[in-house]
Parts: sequence; structure tokens; C-alpha cells
Amino acid sequence: MTNTTHTLGGDRPVNRLGFGAMRLAMGTFNGPARDPETGIRVLKRAVELGVDHIDTAGFYGRGDVRANELIRKALRPYRDDLVIATKVGPMPGPDGRPSHQATPEQLRGLVETDLRTLGLERLDLVYLRVGGMTGPGGESIAERFAALAELRDAGLIRHLGVSNVDAAQFGEARAIAPVAAVQNHTDNDGLLAECEAAGIAYVPFFPIGGGGNPLDEERLGKVAARLGATTVQVAVATLLARSPVALAIPGTGSLAHLEENLAAGELTLSDEDLAELRA
Repeated sequence: MTNTTHTLGGDRPVNRLGFGAMRLAMGTFNGPARDPETGIRVLKRAVELGVDHIDTAGFYGRGDVRANELIRKALRPYRDDLVIATKVGPMPGPDGRPSHQATPEQLRGLVETDLRTLGLERLDLVYLRVGGMTGPGGESIAERFAALAELRDAGLIRHLGVSNVDAAQFGEARAIAPVAAVQNHTDNDGLLAECEAAGIAYVPFFPIGGGGNPLDEERLGKVAARLGATTVQVAVATLLARSPVALAIPGTGSLAHLEENLAAGELTLSDEDLAELRA
């Protein structure tokens, strides 16, 4: 893989293959909580293997098992080169799921909670996560993003991002403050091209399936068999090959799957492989 690093916001270099923390606390949205000690071991091993970008959120958790607290317990004191990105915006509804959206006034409390649970004085990257599990919705995000920009100016946040946005929302955010990263589904080539032109990181969520974004097992499997790799590894390598600003954050609560995911960084896809995968 060429261009193995990207510099977030112009000053925070990270490996383009990172780690997503959503599955540390639970295997599926409806599944039981995972063993926290296993999550701690996964995090420590991820950093040992070179991960320097961890993506998390305060709403990643099941019961008493919370991703942010596992990260703090496993990795604090943090390495100077470790970037921790988090997302704010979703608020718990009556069923406990993050189905409501925070008001501009509530965002400061969410940021302060992430600072406390992660044990940080400043957050490296904070995304405004818009909407629920459906695609980008089109409502204005200007007031909420401006509230986060104020927290950035106050020194609580280093860089800002947006998540689950359409082109108009992305434009709104960029008119207010610099955007260091966009976290969306994998299937928005127009937004990816805009990010690439501006040097903004594009971080697809569910990079190896899930969330209504299943892998094309048959097509990936053919290339994987030829390369002696797994379909997951080919999926990650394909994502990284799309653009030099694309970052992958595959997540897992399993040590074996962690090793498999991160090995994708060593996989090189030929032009023939890529043409077959994109056909």
C-alpha cells in the first residue's frame, strides 16, 4: 500500500489503517455486552501493532461496558502520537439508544463527558454526527457545528469533523470552521472527490460490512483467493486504494480479527485486482 499515512488537519499524521471502537463493548447493536478485559487486551494489541488512530464515541457501549472507559483504562497515559477521534450529537431516546439529536447547547456537555471518560484535556478530533442510522437527511447543521467551533476556539477540541452528512451540510460546516475529516458511508464518490481535492480525510464507517452495508463476498472472494488473503483484508485494501485521503477504521472485539484486519495494510492490489473489484 502506498501513501500509508495522512495528516489530519495539517498537523496530526496518522496511519491510514486505524481502529474503530464501536464493537469493543458489543458485537452487534442488539447483542449482549462483551467482556471488558478482552476489549482492553484488543486495544493494547492494536497499539502494539502500530495503530495510532482510534475512532470512538460516548454512545458506544452496552450497559456498564463503555468504549471510552475501556480506551482510558487500556491506553492512558496515552502515547504522544496517538490520535483519538470521537463523535457527538446523538442523545439517548426512551429506549436508551442514541436516537435523538443534541441541541447546540447540549453539545458542550457531551464534549466535556468525552474529555472526562477518556481522561483527556483536549480531544484530537470531534465529529458532529448528524441524524440516525439512515443516510444524510438535509437539515441545517450550522448552529450545531458553530457550537463545536466555539469549543475548538476555547481549546477543548483540536480538529473538527462531520459525519453522516450530504454535500450541502458539508459546505455549511466548511463555511464556519476548517473540517479535518468526514465520516460517511463508503458509497459517496462525489463527497470523497471533494475531500481529496481539499486534503480532508474521508473515513467510511462500517468499512468491512454491517449497518446495511454488506460486503460483496463473491467478488472479494475471487481476488482474495488469488492473493492468499481473506475477503475482509481485500475489502480494507480496496477502501484504502480508493483515495490517498481515505482512512479505514475496521473495528472488532476479537484479538484474532484485529490481527486479520491490520494485516490488510500489507496487502497490495494490482490494477487488475482493482478493475475486477470495481466492475
